[in-house]
Amino acid sequence: MQTREETIDIDSFARRHIGPSEEEVRAMLREVGFKDLDSLIDAAVPKNIRLDRQLNLPKAKSEIEALAELRAISKKNKVARSFIGAGYYDCITPPVIQRNILENPGWYTAYTPYQAEIAQGRLEALLNFQQMIMDLTAFDIANASLLDEATAAAEAMSLCHAVVPNRKAFFVDDNCHPQTIAVVQTRAKPLEIEIKIDDYSGFKFDDTVFGALLQYPATDGGIYDYANFVKQAHAAGALVVVAADILALTLLKPPGEFGADVAVGNTQRFGVPLGFGGPHAAYFATRDQFKRHMPGRLVGVSHDAEGRPAYRLALQTREQHIRRDKATSNICTAEVLLAVIASMYAVYHGPKGLRAIAERVHKLTSQLADGLRALGCTITHENFFDTVRVEVESSEVILEHAAKASCNLRALGPRAVGISFDETTTPGDIELLMSIFRGTPVRDLADADLGEPPLRIPQFALRTSQFLTHPIFNTHDTETEMLRYLKKLESRDLSLTTSMIPLGSCTMKLNATAEMFPISWPEISKLHPFAPVDQTAGYMEICHELEEWLAEITGFAAISLQPNAGSQGEFAGLLAIREYHASRGEAHRNVCLIPTSAHGTNPASAVMAGFKVVSVACLKDGDIDLADLRAKASEHARDLAALMVTYPSTHGVFESTIREICDIVHEHGGQVYMDGANMNAQCGLCRPGDYGADVCH
Repeated sequence: MQTREETIDIDSFARRHIGPSEEEVRAMLREVGFKDLDSLIDAAVPKNIRLDRQLNLPKAKSEIEALAELRAISKKNKVARSFIGAGYYDCITPPVIQRNILENPGWYTAYTPYQAEIAQGRLEALLNFQQMIMDLTAFDIANASLLDEATAAAEAMSLCHAVVPNRKAFFVDDNCHPQTIAVVQTRAKPLEIEIKIDDYSGFKFDDTVFGALLQYPATDGGIYDYANFVKQAHAAGALVVVAADILALTLLKPPGEFGADVAVGNTQRFGVPLGFGGPHAAYFATRDQFKRHMPGRLVGVSHDAEGRPAYRLALQTREQHIRRDKATSNICTAEVLLAVIASMYAVYHGPKGLRAIAERVHKLTSQLADGLRALGCTITHENFFDTVRVEVESSEVILEHAAKASCNLRALGPRAVGISFDETTTPGDIELLMSIFRGTPVRDLADADLGEPPLRIPQFALRTSQFLTHPIFNTHDTETEMLRYLKKLESRDLSLTTSMIPLGSCTMKLNATAEMFPISWPEISKLHPFAPVDQTAGYMEICHELEEWLAEITGFAAISLQPNAGSQGEFAGLLAIREYHASRGEAHRNVCLIPTSAHGTNPASAVMAGFKVVSVACLKDGDIDLADLRAKASEHARDLAALMVTYPSTHGVFESTIREICDIVHEHGGQVYMDGANMNAQCGLCRPGDYGADVCH
């Protein structure tokens, strides 16, 4: 048994969470020939980049002190009843899933499933996710999650462009979620794709359009018959993407049945907390003929040496770690923990349970519509699922009245509001909302009062096909059965509960238990991303503090917390470099130098940002070949936009020439993008902003 030192600081976070004891550290140092950590650091980190002072950060706190401070800050958030919708909905995380997945290190500390033999549990859970999506969307194939609905829509645009090349226009219906439209526009700009935003019903396809995006139901709740639009698109040689609400698909005809080519969406409302906008797992489904253009991970079923079913990652030749600049996407892992939660929500409730939840949400929404009509309000759409658009004299006034009643509605222009219901909605919410519109209290309502309001889903949109027929979705509807299933899968995975994981440092596996506590607090988990700013003061304080600390740690002038993955951080950073050059009248700079040793995400991101990738050779020891870098920088001096460099390198080495590398790029007019996958090794020792990096994630 290992013994800890006689004198210990029981409040030290580092002592509790850095595994090796002092004796183990000494043994490792002896093995590599150093007397102490300082001498190892002196030898490993170049002197000309070493930080010569302590970081200006607050004094470290113990776990208990940090949690107390976080709790106090979180109380500054105000949890109101949210009826905002727009792709984000409150939901109920079944306790058996919350305790045994979301709050269980056996699930949240496992590493990316590169080694299938020690990831069979998660791979089965993700296979369930894929089957769930395939069934609900009626498509042939689905991936094992993406980052968010908006990003998934942009990825679908890329698939359409790959399938229908040599065209430069993509149509987006104006009734898509605003955040989706914004992300699609951002992704299209560097690729010189023209985004045409209009009402789908009047759009005419021509031979410049390669694809179209529709929202189902529309962002303001309306349900439309898209079948003829899809036929027109196909007749013109274009593909159609449908962003579909995952819960609505239990009642609505799925996109695969009315001719669409791709379906995307968010699985958040399947048991994943709102969390002020994330993280949530998106889905992406398509037809078999397009599978090699799909982004993200695919789990496949194989057989082991003894003939037993075995899971593994499939069709990896599409992915960035193999295809690099020719990859279908720069995304690799994508919110797996949240995809597991969503899939287990479906396993737990089964098809009947999911349909019952959807029917109750729809019934309550219909009851609200009837009640508001009785008050003289105009409901814009006759057909809807969970969202009604109400015409009002002033949306601003209605929102003010709603705020006084501690609930949030959505403004849909100056004279309309949107009201979205979800799994947590009660008849009491209808009472509250009607009192807001009436200006006086209304009578109490109970489920029994609902009666059977008319179905507001039109005949053409009614789902008649079955879904989730596999036994896995029909045998775990009791807590004990579910508990046993989750534990069986957990036992088939390697996590920190089993052993150390000697792989990359850029995933969740290092999160301490204390760091995971706050995600279950309602002040943190129940805020809608579009909640009014006066309700999110706690989140704003946390973000502001973190930005300040990260700026001090990295040496940069400003920090953005917006990117929701390393891949998106790369993309955002490269766009910043692109815009920097454009602001200086040098928009022609489009060459991105990337060492051959770089993460595959780097060249994939560069291509997405509209850059031409030029490889830089590496020496036998993995270091960047300075002679080749100089030659390439000189050759492309007129058009050089950036160099992407990982530091320490993917080989774990602090290259002694990093300052010189940055200088060479700057001398030829380029910017240095630093991939911070290994940033933790620099903390307190050196800062990228000090030795030449311009952007870093």
